[in-house]
Amino acid sequence: MSWLRNYLDSLEPLFERGGRLEKFYALYEMVDTLLYSPPDTTRAAPHVRDSMDLKRVMGYVWMATFPAIFFACYNTGYQANTAMAGLGLTEVDSVRGAIGGWFGYNPDSFIANFWHGAWYFFPVYLTVFIVGGICEVIFSLVRGHEVNEGFFVTSILLSLTLPPSIPLWMVALGTIFGVVIGKEVFGGTGKNFLNPALTGRAFLYFAYPAAMSGDAVWTAVDGYTGATALGAAAADGLNGIAALGFTWWDHFIGFIPGSLGETSTLAILIGAGILLYTRIASWRIMVGVLAGMVATSLLFNLIGSDTNNMFAMPFWWHLVTGGFAFGMVFMATDPVTASHTNTGRFWFGFLVGLMTVLIRVANPAFPEGIMLAILFSNIFSPLIDYVVVQSSIKRRMARLGSDGGAS
Repeated sequence: MSWLRNYLDSLEPLFERGGRLEKFYALYEMVDTLLYSPPDTTRAAPHVRDSMDLKRVMGYVWMATFPAIFFACYNTGYQANTAMAGLGLTEVDSVRGAIGGWFGYNPDSFIANFWHGAWYFFPVYLTVFIVGGICEVIFSLVRGHEVNEGFFVTSILLSLTLPPSIPLWMVALGTIFGVVIGKEVFGGTGKNFLNPALTGRAFLYFAYPAAMSGDAVWTAVDGYTGATALGAAAADGLNGIAALGFTWWDHFIGFIPGSLGETSTLAILIGAGILLYTRIASWRIMVGVLAGMVATSLLFNLIGSDTNNMFAMPFWWHLVTGGFAFGMVFMATDPVTASHTNTGRFWFGFLVGLMTVLIRVANPAFPEGIMLAILFSNIFSPLIDYVVVQSSIKRRMARLGSDGGAS
């Protein structure tokens, strides 16, 4: 591929300062660094030798979502084909449904399920990627800086949090809001204090609640309705979940209606293993989120309530319902918007878990709490780090005072 390297090198003067395509250097740099590692080296101290760069970090996160992506395609098709079989439908009156039915609509066929579901997942993902990429390029050209790789991860995370039946124009609007308002207005990747993917999803939830919640948005079949476990629990507690006919193991494996990539706790935990093995995500945050959720749910179980069924929901059901597992593994561990001190990361995660259960239980009209919990905790993450650092300084000063400053 030396010819490609030589060709890119021959184009570089056109995009450098003084070249006639100077304004488009960000585009050239994006293509060049996508294909080859940057040749730049630091010329002054300090020097850091590490094989990990931003592209590799984003690549690992993207790879960690593969199990969730794979299961999103299969389960979306499986839920749709199962619903169609129950309704006696043999065809779908839409472009996506028609193409997705090339292998039939048999819910017992792996290929039919995967192919049908893929035609709901990939249009959503391509919409997010293309629209968000355009926003990134526009801001890069105006500001004169390189195109950041952060959106590579934001695009897949936002896609996996959306319901399969969402209209693509809503996907585009949510993407624009998440990228522009959630990140670019603060200066771009590394300078935002809110998670862009969750910011876009929150915008869609409050702007178009009918398309983001309720019983009719989780299965990609027009006219079909089916409640989620959280919605059923809010209405009738554990009896409501049992009435759906789905077991805890169904929720853990993921054979339930829900957002594209949030149904399978197993697939998400496989992704968590990849992130922890590669040291991309902080285990302290994950442990903190889990600890906060368990402690708060046990407290509500102990208190009890005769009017609110969510008080009785045990922590193992909180784990596998809604987007808790996905938020814990992929959203809360965002290295930009989470706390940066080791102690702060645990307490940041604990706050996320606490707020998730608090929102789910105290406000059963909004049973899914992980999204708002993470955004709320993002706001407090600098304060958490400040308290941790100041506490550390006070302890060191106290030790210095106790030994008379001998050290």
